[in-house]
Amino acid sequence: MKFNTSLSERLKPYFTKELAQYKVQYELGNFLNAWSHLERAHILGQQYPSAHTLVHWKMLLFGIKIKNRKEIVGQIPRLIFGGVKSFVGTIPIGNPGGANVPPLKSFPIEKELQLIFKTAGVSIRRE
Repeated sequence: MKFNTSLSERLKPYFTKELAQYKVQYELGNFLNAWSHLERAHILGQQYPSAHTLVHWKMLLFGIKIKNRKEIVGQIPRLIFGGVKSFVGTIPIGNPGGANVPPLKSFPIEKELQLIFKTAGVSIRRE
């Protein structure tokens, strides 16, 4: 079975927008809003190894910046294995990616993100 490893060109603008919004909110010191955009970027990019890994890297750096030991420790295995799981197609769909949730648990995808996937013509692979 062949998997597409790069972020869909039609999904990329939405993913990039979430990362840009993360950066804006982070620089404004709105850490809760910043984190929310990282979670959304994670959901959008988690099917694609490089995008998935990038978001976990940003989550790790965020944890370091806010000195959250749980997030730092929780992101290390996610950073190492997240991209691999994307590559083999065994991701927990809808998982927001933070250390505050079980790494292998699927979650419902909010309606707005479902619409983004639909608009981009991207099907969501199930575990």
